[in-house]
Amino acid sequence: MKAKCIYIIVIFHLIVLGFFPAEGMAHQRNTKGPQNVILMIGDGMGIGQIEIARKLEYGKDGRLFLESLPHTALVHTESANNFVTDSAAGGTALAIGKKTNNEMIGVTPDGKEADSILDLFKKKGKKAGVISTNTVTDATPAAFTASVSNRWSGQEEIALQQLESGVDVLMGGGRAYFTPEKQSGRDLIKEAMQKGYAYAGNREELLKAKGSKLLGLFHDGYMNFKLDRHLLNSKEPSLKEMTEKGIDVLSKGEQGFFLMVEGARIDHASHAGDITGIWKETIEFDEAVKYAVEWAKKDKESLVLIVADHETMGISASEPLDIQHLKEIKASPQYMVSQLARDENRGTYRSESVKDVLKKYANIDLTGQEIEAFNGKLKNTDSQVYPQYLAAWEIGSLIAEKYHGGILTNTVRSLSSTGGHTGNMIPLFAYGTGSETFTGVLENTDIPKKIAGLMNYSWH
Repeated sequence: MKAKCIYIIVIFHLIVLGFFPAEGMAHQRNTKGPQNVILMIGDGMGIGQIEIARKLEYGKDGRLFLESLPHTALVHTESANNFVTDSAAGGTALAIGKKTNNEMIGVTPDGKEADSILDLFKKKGKKAGVISTNTVTDATPAAFTASVSNRWSGQEEIALQQLESGVDVLMGGGRAYFTPEKQSGRDLIKEAMQKGYAYAGNREELLKAKGSKLLGLFHDGYMNFKLDRHLLNSKEPSLKEMTEKGIDVLSKGEQGFFLMVEGARIDHASHAGDITGIWKETIEFDEAVKYAVEWAKKDKESLVLIVADHETMGISASEPLDIQHLKEIKASPQYMVSQLARDENRGTYRSESVKDVLKKYANIDLTGQEIEAFNGKLKNTDSQVYPQYLAAWEIGSLIAEKYHGGILTNTVRSLSSTGGHTGNMIPLFAYGTGSETFTGVLENTDIPKKIAGLMNYSWH
C-alpha cells in the first residue's frame, strides 16, 4: 500500500513538472485514429481569399466558420518541377503524398502511377467519394481517382478511370465527358446506373436520390458561379447540399469513409481577379465546411481537414478596397462576357455593348478610351479575339482596378504558365480525431501521409 502511494505521488510530480504531460497522456490513449476523413479543398484559396470573404460578408470584426477550428498550419505547395504548382500537381501531392510535375495527375514525374489516399481507403474496405464544383474530371478530383500524364488531354480517360475505380460517390460538373459523343459511343452514365449507381442530373434529383452509390453530374462543364445561378435559372445543388448528400451516402457504410470536397470556383474567380466572386465562392465553401464539422462533432470519430492546393493571383484585402461597390456587382465576369455583342468586322466586342454590360452588372461608366483599351487587350498575335474565359479575366481585372482590389497585374498573369498561381504558403484548418497532428509548417505531401499514419495504414 505504501509503495502504491509513493508511485502515485511520483507520477503526480512528473505531470506537474511537465515530464509526462496530462494532455499528452490523453492524446496517447487515443490510438484508434479517425473512422472517417473529410478533406475539403478550397482551390486557389489563400489567406487573401479568406480575408476578402470575411470582410465582404461580415466586416472587419467577423469571422468565417473555418477560422474557429482548433488547429491550424501553413503549407508549402511547390511542385516537382516548379516553385509554383498548377492544380494537377497540387492535387496530386494532396492525393498521393508525392510531388509531381505540373500538368501531371496521379503519377510521379517519371510517369509511374501511384495509389491515392482514396485508393488506400477503398483497399481497406472503406467507402470513398469525391465532390467538386469543377468538372469531376478536372485536376483536383481526378488526382484522387485517376492517373494521366497530361491533364489537358486526358479528361475522357479520367471519366473512364473514375467509373472503373469503384468510388462510391462522384458529384460535380463535367457531364459531357461521360456521354457517347466523348466516349466513342459509350454512355458512361448508363453504364454507371447498370453498376448500381443512383444518378442525379439536378438538385431535385439529388435530394431524392437513394442507394449506396451515387453519381451526380449537374452541368456539362463547370458548375455555375454562385453569383450567376439566379441569372441562369440554374437547377444545380449548392456545395453544401452535395456535401450533405455525400456524407449521408458514405456514412451508411460500417467501416467508415474518405470524402474529398472541392470548392473549385474560388480558383476560377481568383484567376479573373473577381473579388465579388471570390467572396461568394469562399462563403459557399465555408458553409459546406460548417456542415461537415457539425456532422463530425456528432459523429465523434471523424477528422475534417480544410486546405487549398495553391494560392491564385496574390489576392489581398487592400486598404482602399471599395467593399460597397464590390458587394453590389450582379454577375461574374464570365457571365458579363456572355452578354457582350461581337464586332465581327473588327474582331472585338461592340463598344456600346461593352459600355452597357459593365454599367448594368458592375455599375462602371467606361469612357470611349477605356473601352478601346479593353478591346485592345483581347486580341492575340493573329488579331483573333480571345476565348471567353480570357476576356472574362480582363473584365475581372478591369473591375478590380476600378474598385481597388489587390490582385496580380495582367502582365504577371500573362507571363505565368499557370495563369496566375503563386508560390505563397496556404493555410490549413483541422478539426476532430487526430487534428492536433496538423500544426506548424507542412509540405502538401505531408497531409495524406499524416492521414495514413493516423489510420495505421502502410502506404507506398
